Amino acid sequence: MDRLQVSGGPAAFPIRWLGALDHAIAERNLFRDGQKILVAVSGGLDSMTLLHALKELSRTRRWKLTVAHFNHQLRGPAANADEQLVGQAARALKLPFVAGRGNVRAEATRRKISLEMAGRDLRHRFLARAARARRIPAIALAHHADDQVELFFLRLFRGAGSQGLSGMKWAGPSPVDPSVLLVRPFLNQPKAALRRAATAASVAFSEDATNAEIDIQRNRIRHQLLPLLRQRCPASLTQTVTRLMELAGAEAETVAQLAEQWLANPGRAEFSLLQVAVQRRVIQIQLLALKQLPEFEMVERLRRRSGRPFALDAARTVSRNATGILQLGRIERIEFNPARRALVLKRGKGRQRIDGLALRWEIEKTSGAGFAREPNVEYFDADKVGGRICLRHWQPGDRFQPIGVSSPRKLQDLLTNAKVPRAERHRRVVAATRRDELFWVEGLRIAEPFKLQPSTVRRLKWQWERES
Repeated sequence: MDRLQVSGGPAAFPIRWLGALDHAIAERNLFRDGQKILVAVSGGLDSMTLLHALKELSRTRRWKLTVAHFNHQLRGPAANADEQLVGQAARALKLPFVAGRGNVRAEATRRKISLEMAGRDLRHRFLARAARARRIPAIALAHHADDQVELFFLRLFRGAGSQGLSGMKWAGPSPVDPSVLLVRPFLNQPKAALRRAATAASVAFSEDATNAEIDIQRNRIRHQLLPLLRQRCPASLTQTVTRLMELAGAEAETVAQLAEQWLANPGRAEFSLLQVAVQRRVIQIQLLALKQLPEFEMVERLRRRSGRPFALDAARTVSRNATGILQLGRIERIEFNPARRALVLKRGKGRQRIDGLALRWEIEKTSGAGFAREPNVEYFDADKVGGRICLRHWQPGDRFQPIGVSSPRKLQDLLTNAKVPRAERHRRVVAATRRDELFWVEGLRIAEPFKLQPSTVRRLKWQWERES
């Protein structure tokens, strides 16, 4: 097989493979002849092969390469060895070398995100800084076709839409600095082709032991799911998935353009008249501008209903007005009301007031079951309620069993399901027995354990009126 000699050593890449790489770069105008390129190199097979291949092509393309390596400090001596390997390769190729380090574990803990997300963010920030400092317009990354397939299934399992399923692009802006371009020259190359090329050219690289750990979802997809699919599906899985990603990407770009045009037009059409896909993208664009992850459930609730706030965090809400524009709101902190009144029911009847609610009660002799037919009146089994009760407001941990329900439920859930506004929930009064069992909640049905039974001999007549 024909070979091209790699500069600075006896290694040789297959000429067809290197020619195909050169063609992919030229066809898509990924790099200009003579430009500066920052090559991101981890020390693994993919990035070390990319470094040596770009160095070889730069003999005719006149690219000015700089090697960059980021140490995630997650694998101790192995991570330091990777840094040394990349530095040695840069020196052997007579290329400038820049290294960076970051405490990924501490960053993940601080931001309460995964190690993968923290590492990706710190790595991109380092690469963007290195490129800006050296006035390098583009960063070369070694993502390949198999990475695309893994990403497809990873995002599929997370419920991504067409935009997410479109995968990585050959070239696009850095997520931390739009002025820096990320370029992926290997995006149509399968991993096996890179390994063959690296073997032929005697490219030295390291193997990351964590890539074999199947407790990481990406690795489970790589080592378990994809081999099974390739075994059972005779057609080329990589080709099929990448084609689907390309189709999804093209459709997602069209929808995004329509959404952006709608948002930029002061005389925009009614939001309700937009296609559903465009409505979703309009919401997503605005959420991203608010630095919020556009999760499907949030997008759908905002899309379907205007004027209803969705909680972003403990302090802020977001809602969509009738014209389709998102608006931020603030959540007023509402403290639980500590007010309470102790009552003794043995005297037979009485009255009490608590925070705008007037209550009257009377214990009557009766027999058998029954229900009150008057407004704002309920009857309870007086002996089950007991002689001492407490009037108070909803407190954390309160549970209540409405009549007809088989077991106690969280009072917060019951009030939410009854669509009681948040501020109103803290205003409602409840009545509890000496053992702190709720037998009455203002606005809800009576409690199942305290209803009148055929065995009841005394009933508690409970009447209330909201004064304000």
